[in-house]
Amino acid sequence: MNHWIIAPIVLPAIMAPILLMAARHDVVLARIFSIASSVALLGIALALTTMVSDGIIVTYALGNWIPPFGIVLVADRLSVLMLLLTAGLALAVLLFAIDGSDRQGRHFHALFQFQLMGINGAFLTGDFFNLFVFFEVLLIASYGLMVHGGGAARTRAGVQYVAINLVGSTLFLIAVGMIYSVAGTLNMADLAIRVPKIAAGDQALLQSGALLLLLVFCIKAALVPVHFWLPGTYANAPAPVAALFAIMTKVGAYCVIRLYILAFGADAGVASWLAAPWLLPAALVTLVLGMTGVLAARRLGQLASFAVIGSMGMLLVAIALFTPASLSAALYYLLHSTLAGAVLFLIADLVSRRRPGQDDAMTVAPRFAQLSLLAGAFFIAAIAATGMPPLSGFIGKLLILDAARDSANPALIWSLLLLTSLLAIIGFGRAGSTLFWKSTGEPGHFPAAPESNTLSLVAIGLLLAGSVGLTLFAGPLTAYLDATAEQVFATRQYIEAVLGNTVLEGGIL
Repeated sequence: MNHWIIAPIVLPAIMAPILLMAARHDVVLARIFSIASSVALLGIALALTTMVSDGIIVTYALGNWIPPFGIVLVADRLSVLMLLLTAGLALAVLLFAIDGSDRQGRHFHALFQFQLMGINGAFLTGDFFNLFVFFEVLLIASYGLMVHGGGAARTRAGVQYVAINLVGSTLFLIAVGMIYSVAGTLNMADLAIRVPKIAAGDQALLQSGALLLLLVFCIKAALVPVHFWLPGTYANAPAPVAALFAIMTKVGAYCVIRLYILAFGADAGVASWLAAPWLLPAALVTLVLGMTGVLAARRLGQLASFAVIGSMGMLLVAIALFTPASLSAALYYLLHSTLAGAVLFLIADLVSRRRPGQDDAMTVAPRFAQLSLLAGAFFIAAIAATGMPPLSGFIGKLLILDAARDSANPALIWSLLLLTSLLAIIGFGRAGSTLFWKSTGEPGHFPAAPESNTLSLVAIGLLLAGSVGLTLFAGPLTAYLDATAEQVFATRQYIEAVLGNTVLEGGIL
């Protein structure tokens, strides 16, 4: 077994208690440890990417228990891609936080590491019970990060966030119990073998559990009608926390890809493509609602929150088509939308700090420090987020539109994608003109920010550079994502990697 597979989980799991015990009273030491851990995590993710780049699937059986009886971690192109995205985003967000945001409350860095542990575990795990465990780890850490710094609005939004996720966790356990009661396994590869063989009398219970699990994943992905928790939560969360949360919704999308292609895909018998009839309509409504919210937003943080909802609708439209081409397009858009959503929250925070009394409200106000620099950053982020050429959002939408040509309702999908893109352009254009262009003509000037924001600007620059990089290297990247999508749909390869080929021949290990 290759022990590097477990490193993205073990590293933050060890670093978090070290930060709690050894660096809780020394913020400089905490920052050094946290940055070092994040850099190491990025290096490990790059090493794992190299390891699986030739198409192999690597597994790790904890305690050396043979799957499906033990806990198994699985590293393939998809899971490692998500690890790499998480590590890159975490490093940029951490740079922003150590410019001052981490001083607003205690234990920020320890909670940050626990959050990374939960996210990485969710991407690597090969069974549903441990997916639930890692969900709880990342959610418990996110509860603390959500209320970091305190405040009435933040606490109120945090209570709503905790309540909806406790409901989601309860539904998760119920769904897992229903599936286990008829399938006798929670190992993803083993479940893929057993689902086609479930008796007709047990199909109702199996499919009910699977659809209930879909509801849980849709809560995580902020899909209509269970999206209502996101705008208030993300808009009121500390900026680096909201930026890190941009990957949280992608955990839900990842789980949909993994479960409903592997276990309920083409080989699932009567349960084939179970999620497709429900997912596409909900994704289209989410897309429309999110971009309408962008148009109606009154604060920059609200605009960023609704942009995340709209981008999740766009992403899940592509996923819901359940073809290799649409999945490849979805993965490209997933990379783009994570970076674009995160940078919007960081820009909103810097604007808010420079306009005391006005904060990030979309109102005309006097000039503020670094207006031109932040206006340029917002302009680039807006081009990417709205899908205008030449940045990655434009390429991502073109790929989704192309993948939708062979779907059952191409005209509807094309119409809604183009219409919502227009709404987003108008919404972002209004925000930019109000906050930056019109403000240059207002008399007066806000006082200069008392603190230095060099690292904050570096973090924003890194995320914008990521979007530019997705554009410049779109050719080789889409080729890699095509291979990733093909591997996801080659479910036999995944099953053989986890269980061995004998299970496919004789039905037993």
